[in-house]
Amino acid sequence: MSGELAAFEAERARLLGLAYRLTGSVVDAEDVLQDAWLRYAAADGIERPAAWLTTVVTRLCLDHLGAASRRRETYPGTWLPEPIVTEPHDPADLAVVADEVRYAGLVLLDRLPADQRVAFVLHDVFDIPFAQIAEILGTTAANARQLASRGRRTMAEAPRESPAAEHRAAVEGLLRALERGDAAGVAEALHPDVTAYGDSGGLTPTAGRPVVGPEQVARFFQGLVRLYGDERLGAMRLVEVNGRLGLVTPGTDGRFPARVAAFSVVEGRVIGTYDVAHPDKLRGVRLADWHPTAPDTPSRRRSPGR
Repeated sequence: MSGELAAFEAERARLLGLAYRLTGSVVDAEDVLQDAWLRYAAADGIERPAAWLTTVVTRLCLDHLGAASRRRETYPGTWLPEPIVTEPHDPADLAVVADEVRYAGLVLLDRLPADQRVAFVLHDVFDIPFAQIAEILGTTAANARQLASRGRRTMAEAPRESPAAEHRAAVEGLLRALERGDAAGVAEALHPDVTAYGDSGGLTPTAGRPVVGPEQVARFFQGLVRLYGDERLGAMRLVEVNGRLGLVTPGTDGRFPARVAAFSVVEGRVIGTYDVAHPDKLRGVRLADWHPTAPDTPSRRRSPGR
């Protein structure tokens, strides 16, 4: 392995985590790293590879964010980040242990202006000095500090999510109620401030705009269950979405597309649901790994609990 490649590979995991947080997409993050590698391989005399690569990856992500912002102006419905899906308790290629990479945290990051997002992620997550952040953003260190502070305040506004065990119990309770067709049980599993978000790009039914409140969200889920039918409900597979319990529903015969559901839980109840059904958002999800004939689907177990 050449010295350049060895230096790049030593930074790959960190750079991939950075690019994912900034773009909200594993596939785009990998594209950014490929572009960064080509630039790095063609450069000469780089004395500090880690700092150089951080700068290049961040600037490439800023270009991506600018293009994404223009696309969203005409995007139908809500835009959600791309989820990372793994088997429960299995290690992922990209570690998703920090709060800001939980799916709800990533959604909140996605709402920050690009400069605040960059300053917050670089400083608070990757401990990059403000002088380097200022150079990347073309501003002063004092302004970079302010940008990070604004981003930090916005991120701090989110309710503190429940621990993993409470998250699992709340999601499993919601799924059991859906399986039973128990409308009251569904509403009981939902936090009073619950909001459901859907992203299909207008290609399949989901929430076209955020659905707010337990009764409304319960009706939304019951509508999806009726649309997909009991067979599709039985095909759902428990997975981890960005490190917390979620669901994959495989597609079927071109009639229904695959979808991934993520959840956030506060005070032991589901406060956020994220229905990702746009095929482009699932490019990095190996949906064949969660085939509906898997032996531990909810319908075969009669309960989503493991």
